[in-house]
Amino acid sequence: MDNKKTTTTRRPPRRFGPGGGPPGAPGEKAKDFKSAVKRLAKELGGWKILMLVGLIFSVISSVIFISAPDKLADLTDEISNGIKINKENLQELTTHIQESLTKYIPGITSQATNIGDKPLNVDNIPEGVISLVFKPVEIDGTVILPNEQYEFVRAMKDVDITSNPEAAYSKISTLPESIQKILEPKMNMDNVKSIVFTIAMLYLVSALAGFFEAISMTHLANNFARSLRSRISKKINKLPLSFFDKHQTGDVLSIVTNDVDTIAQSMNGSLSTLVYSVVMFIGTLLMMFITNWILALVAVITTAIGFLLMSTILKKSQKYFVMRQEELGKLNGHIEEIYSGLLVVKAYNGKKQAAETFDDLNKKLFKCNKMSQFLSGLMQPIMHFVGNFGYVAVCIVGALMAMNGYISFGIIVAFISYVRMFTSPLSQIAQSLTSIQTTAAASERVFEFLDEQEMADESSFTKKLDKNKVKGKIEFEDVVFKYDGNDEPTIKGFTASVEPGQKIAIVGPTGAGKTTMVNLLMKFYEIDSGKIKIDGVDISKLTRENVHELFTMVLQDTWLFEGTVKENIVYDREDVDIERVKDVCREVGLHHFVKTLPKNYDTVLSDNESISAGQKQLLTIARGMIEDAPFLILDEATSNVDTRTEELVQKAMDKLTENRTSFIIAHRLSTIKNADLILVMRDGNIVEQGNHETLIEKNGFYAELYNSQFEL
Repeated sequence: MDNKKTTTTRRPPRRFGPGGGPPGAPGEKAKDFKSAVKRLAKELGGWKILMLVGLIFSVISSVIFISAPDKLADLTDEISNGIKINKENLQELTTHIQESLTKYIPGITSQATNIGDKPLNVDNIPEGVISLVFKPVEIDGTVILPNEQYEFVRAMKDVDITSNPEAAYSKISTLPESIQKILEPKMNMDNVKSIVFTIAMLYLVSALAGFFEAISMTHLANNFARSLRSRISKKINKLPLSFFDKHQTGDVLSIVTNDVDTIAQSMNGSLSTLVYSVVMFIGTLLMMFITNWILALVAVITTAIGFLLMSTILKKSQKYFVMRQEELGKLNGHIEEIYSGLLVVKAYNGKKQAAETFDDLNKKLFKCNKMSQFLSGLMQPIMHFVGNFGYVAVCIVGALMAMNGYISFGIIVAFISYVRMFTSPLSQIAQSLTSIQTTAAASERVFEFLDEQEMADESSFTKKLDKNKVKGKIEFEDVVFKYDGNDEPTIKGFTASVEPGQKIAIVGPTGAGKTTMVNLLMKFYEIDSGKIKIDGVDISKLTRENVHELFTMVLQDTWLFEGTVKENIVYDREDVDIERVKDVCREVGLHHFVKTLPKNYDTVLSDNESISAGQKQLLTIARGMIEDAPFLILDEATSNVDTRTEELVQKAMDKLTENRTSFIIAHRLSTIKNADLILVMRDGNIVEQGNHETLIEKNGFYAELYNSQFEL
């Protein structure tokens, strides 16, 4: 639209985002994080219970998962005890033998604690004395005879069984079968099965809680995103055109796609991950100190060292990430600029300069990329190093403590799990917080869009014009209009009267206000003062939908959607048959082209179809001819067609404008010579009006415009 594109006093389009980039760009934050989060929580509304359920499941999953290593330690201890010599039976047999020796052999006192204590010599006890010294003893249902006890004494005389029972392992295989039976390792399978079942149930319940959490948060995210998209879709239809004058189309599309997706992804992953990680971190820390405070300190210190290194690297790498985005933006801008104007670059031999600029920008981006990727690439190895270093430290300290009897082997196994569970949540918390920052920025843009001022509510309007009964008279009475942000009005006291069935041409230089007048007539903008009447009814008393159905509008900019030729021409009309479509196409000279398509009128049009700009314009003109409305607006509708096609279209337009009040905006004045009335606009006012011959005879501004188009 010419006026809006060329008026230099218009306010430049602003962006929703603080950085103007897509959601998730490095360094992008909400302008007011706290307010953005509060608004997001408020907007969740009926989904709060579902979110709470999901977060509760997340907490349950993490708490249960944290308790599993403690049971794993019990299982480890139970298994390790089950593969050792039976200390209780060994102690009982040893005590019985010591009592027997103390009673019958001189030199053995009741204080003797080891079978191998000196100066005892049991190698030469006569066979007849053995039955006198040792009495049969029953242990765990097995009777140990005197001879078997004597063999045990001889085999174990040099072994310190009490303090080092494991030393007896190598001797057990040489002992009598009855003694092997009571001393061989015996695992309590009932306890093992019970612990294994408990661990399995813990992991199963944790997984189920995580599963229900995922279902809850996915349901929440998808439904909330769907709700936001629906609200945005409805909002777009309620916004005035002045809103789109101040905002770039790409920014609005980014809200519907990127920003809503960012919020949905955060609801689905980041929020629950943050809660899960925080509970895991705190719970694991508590469990470590409850289990053993010394090993807990070892794990915490090693992890702190690793994250200290990470924070140092992050500080150094952040500036390179920011620089990378800046240099990438410059390079992309240069590439887009050069490729969009490639013909000009080649025509003016600017390839060398463009290539040099590209190389310079590419080198800068390469340096930033190299440093940022190198420093960020160190993060993963450092995390692996921290994790492995924590394992090693826990194993070394734990082994020393286990050797001295302070802890069991199961505690070490549990702490190895705790170290992994302790380091992982920290990085997840950092990632989740970054994601939530981005989500706050995205939600801020979405809700800022939803809070934009809408067009006035017209639900109470009762007046309506029937398009089948409208006569077609339009009156402009001292219309004044100023775009938002402009210092001066674009339309200044515009007054004109159009009779039914007249063909009105609006001409003038770029920026004169031609398209603006049409937009005011269509009620796309609200006038500041004055009146526009249709058949004597002020359009301010009519709904926009009622006004729009009175007009057929064909614009300079073509718009085709992916669909068949017939669907593009018929658009939203359901009462049009194929014969009517063909007749219209014949009138505008489009029928021959359509017949060359693979499926004629059923050919699906898409970006891949080789359709010229003129053919697209003819399709939109045909669409306008199908619409049966009392008023017709042609805004440079023939600007993209060649001279021969223009003649065909002009004839079709003459038929189309019969018995209709028509407004034609044209720069090529030769196309509107047959207009009933020509309104010549300049600086928002009508400076001349009349038919072509009258205005040429006046030799005024119109004559100057007309003659300038034929000057060499």
